Amino acid sequence: MMESGPMTGPVPTDGTADGAHPRSADLSGVPAKPNPADAQGELGGTFWRRFIFRRPLAALILQRLGLSVGLLFAVSLMIFGGIEALPGDFATTYLGQSATPQAVENIRKDLGLDRPWSERYLSWLGGAVQGDFGTSWASKNSVGEQIAKRLGNSLFLAFFAAIVSVPLAVGLGMLAVQFRNRLPDKIINVVSLAAISLPEFFVGYLLIMFFAVKFGVATFPATVYDSMSFTERLSAIALPVATLVLVVLAHMMRMTRAAILNVMSSAYVETAELKGLGMFRIIARHAAPNAVAPVINVIALNLAYLVVGVVVVEVVFVYPGMGQYMVDAVTVRDMPVVQACGLIFAAFYIFLNMAADILAILANPRLRHPR
Repeated sequence: MMESGPMTGPVPTDGTADGAHPRSADLSGVPAKPNPADAQGELGGTFWRRFIFRRPLAALILQRLGLSVGLLFAVSLMIFGGIEALPGDFATTYLGQSATPQAVENIRKDLGLDRPWSERYLSWLGGAVQGDFGTSWASKNSVGEQIAKRLGNSLFLAFFAAIVSVPLAVGLGMLAVQFRNRLPDKIINVVSLAAISLPEFFVGYLLIMFFAVKFGVATFPATVYDSMSFTERLSAIALPVATLVLVVLAHMMRMTRAAILNVMSSAYVETAELKGLGMFRIIARHAAPNAVAPVINVIALNLAYLVVGVVVVEVVFVYPGMGQYMVDAVTVRDMPVVQACGLIFAAFYIFLNMAADILAILANPRLRHPR
């Protein structure tokens, strides 16, 4: 509908300029249909906002899961691309410097190295998702089968290091808080600082020199095999476990001490002190449960190190685990093994940190009981 202006003639009354078409209608005057994709996007965004509002705890957990999966995908791309960028060639290393160009080309073709790297990456990633890491270039054996044996040994080592170090670290942290600024606290701090300052290979060599060579009470090298009994396995891993415990104990203990001391300044702790409760009871029943979130995070980081950071310890003690297997593969440029070990180490590290985040979220009462 049009109205006549005083000087300018007909003026559109629908809010559009003269000569322009309304946004909601096409040239024929029929209103435009809404875009289904935009409608679905708005519906999905609305659903997610409602889900976050009603279930904030579940939304945070789903976000952590999604971030972890995306990060693992990015790490897989970095591992494959980094190994591709390394100088040298497996075919030349395998055949030696006197190999003919034709022989090198034949080896590269047999291994699929003549294909584009993107095609090889997608093929490798698809197999890794299904648990198939390919065949070792050096031994011609299945990488997955070899890793299954070695990973079991590494987890066996990390498990016993964890069940010793975690309770000991938490207990020493609580003891340091109970006797803070006194002799026990000072001794624990000095020993922990010394343990943090020493690299793991140096700690391992010290333990070998004293307990295996000088006193002869420990086993070296730490070799395990299928026919060994459980007690023989425990005896074989005594020195590697002690090394890992000394390396991770100090960090966990100091973080436990700092987290509990931060809670000790709270009003409810002062109220418990005024009621006449003992210091250890206050720490154990009031301070420690409220300091659990940062303690969980630092414990998870150190547990990830017990799995991922055992490479040096396994090499020092000649332990047949994942770390030793990866180092042996690097020396002969066995790339499928190196890629598989790197991806498994990254997966453990990422998902242990994800578990720590989820546990910290669950430990927060404001997220467990939203208003």
